[in-house]
Order: sequence, then structure tokens, then C-alpha cells
Amino acid sequence: MAAMAFRLFAPAARAADFAWLHTNSIAHVLLVQDSRAISAYQPNVEVVQALVDRGIIQLTGRTNLTAAWRSLVSTNDVVGIKVYSNAGAISGTRPAVVAGVIHGLIASGMPANNIIIWDKYLDDLRNAGFLRLASQTGVRAAGSFESGYDEKAFYNPDTAIVGQLVWGDLEFGRKGEGIGRKSYVSELVSREITKIISVAPLLNDYDAGVSGHLVSLALGSVDNTRRFEVNPSRLAVAIPEIYALPQLSDRVVVNITDALIEQYAGSSRVLLQYSEVLNQLWFSHDPVALDTLALQELERRRREMGALDYTPNLEIYTNANLLQLGVNDPARIQTDKR
Repeated sequence: MAAMAFRLFAPAARAADFAWLHTNSIAHVLLVQDSRAISAYQPNVEVVQALVDRGIIQLTGRTNLTAAWRSLVSTNDVVGIKVYSNAGAISGTRPAVVAGVIHGLIASGMPANNIIIWDKYLDDLRNAGFLRLASQTGVRAAGSFESGYDEKAFYNPDTAIVGQLVWGDLEFGRKGEGIGRKSYVSELVSREITKIISVAPLLNDYDAGVSGHLVSLALGSVDNTRRFEVNPSRLAVAIPEIYALPQLSDRVVVNITDALIEQYAGSSRVLLQYSEVLNQLWFSHDPVALDTLALQELERRRREMGALDYTPNLEIYTNANLLQLGVNDPARIQTDKR
């Protein structure tokens, strides 16, 4: 979905300021499930593959797998599968789900060397098993950080928020007026990838509520993000505005929430005592709707288990709705369970 050509002017936008933006549109989420998908916290690869195939076919309304994937990407595209790897292979995006996507793409005629598994840091990808998966399937794996940043593609917030630059940020070591006010888009995203498939886990995040599609793609694509992460109001504006950059939002073709296992506390730490096996994958063209449902599910489970409660930064998703990135009203999210 293309972003609107305006910005969130205040550190935390108010819905009343943009009441004219609200529509009666409905977001559609497809949920597919198989009780055999997870055993002893490990994915059943064949079952997960079947879930991915079934979800893509049903989401796109096509009659076969090739037609389904071809409705989203062409064989000339360079497809970047964005994962969330910081939490590892058990609590983060699971390699089995990404393998299902890769096999489906290749079966539909996509050349393997036109597929890239990516996240911000190559080390996280390696530790979560994605470099091994890339080698097994013949695709590439890349870190947006290691790929360098594009001088001509950046996010520059209206408010003058100067970051404390660190090694690896494009402007690190530079001097002069305006240094540290921009967050540059990785060249991996701006110059190489033409279509993005986001695969995010059902995993809590103490700042954003969920390590979902908005957070994963926005913070994983640009440098100089620490200036936002230390302030909830800044984060609530920056995440949707970064996601709305045309180099990101215009290239996303489908979002998959890996809900095989949900972890409702602990964030990037693997805490299986705060986990529940759901055996589900969620599919949608709407990243905000998926993240909204994830927030609801994680909160439900915390209440049931009496787990430590906290207040997620819901302004992120309100602001994403204001920018017309998707729907954050549960009453306007239609869930189809298959």
C-alpha cells in the first residue's frame, strides 16, 4: 500500500487531528493451522511447507501455487524475505517458515539467486540458522548493515532529533551542520531488492508491544535508529514514517506472521516458559492488521497466565493507520480461519 504524502507532525499524533483519513475499509487476515506443525518446539518441515503453500494460494485466490506466487512477484524481481532473527530460531522467525516461502518461490519459477534472506545483522542471521538455510536452498543471505547505506535514500524527521552516531552509521565520523539528523536506507533495500516478503514472529517487544512487521522492516532497513528507540514518543512517529518510505512500503507484497509458537514475555530472549504452541501462520497484505492481532493475542495470553503486564506503545499502530499503512481497529479486521 502506498503511503500518503504527509508526515506525522507532532511527536505523538492525535487521531482527532486526522479524522478525515479514517475510512470504512476492512483488513483481511487469513489464518491457517495444523496441529502437527510443531512437536517439542521444533517445526515439522513438511507440515509447515503445506501451511505456507495453502496460505499463499488462499490469500491470493489462485488455484495453484505457481499462479499464487506469480500474482505477487515476477521471475525478474529480486525478492527479499525480511526475517526477525535477533531472537534466534526458536523464538524469532523460524527457518522452516522461510524455507516454505523459498521452495514455493522456486517452484513457481523464481531463480534461487534472485531470492535474499535478510535482516539487519549478518551475525543474527547466522546464529538463527539462516545462512545454513541459504546454503541449502541456493539463495543468498545478507545483512542490511553490512550492505552499506544509500546517500540518496533517507528518513529525515521534521523534528530535529540528532542521533549519537556509532560505527557503521553512514555519517559516523563526519562533522558539520545537520550531521546525525538522517537515517539512511540500506543499499540492499534501495538498490537491489525489488519486492519484500515480511515474515515476523509472534513475539512480544517491551517497547513496541510486538516484534512485528512494522518494527522489523522499519528498524531493520535504516541506520541511526538509537535516537528513536530511547524515546517512546519518537519511536511512535519514526516507525510508521520510516515504513512509509517508498523504498520499503511500496515493495511489500505479502506479510506472514509466524505464529507456530507465541512468546508473550522475554522479548529477544528465548523463554519457553512464557511460550505457547499455536501451530498457526497468519497471512495478510496489511502489516498493521497483523501486528494489531498479534498485540491482542499476546495480551490475552499474558492475562491468562498472570504474566508480568506492561503497556505497549500503541501509538505506533495508531500513527500507522493515520498514514494509511493499514488498519489498527480490531472491529475492521476480518479473520478467515482455515
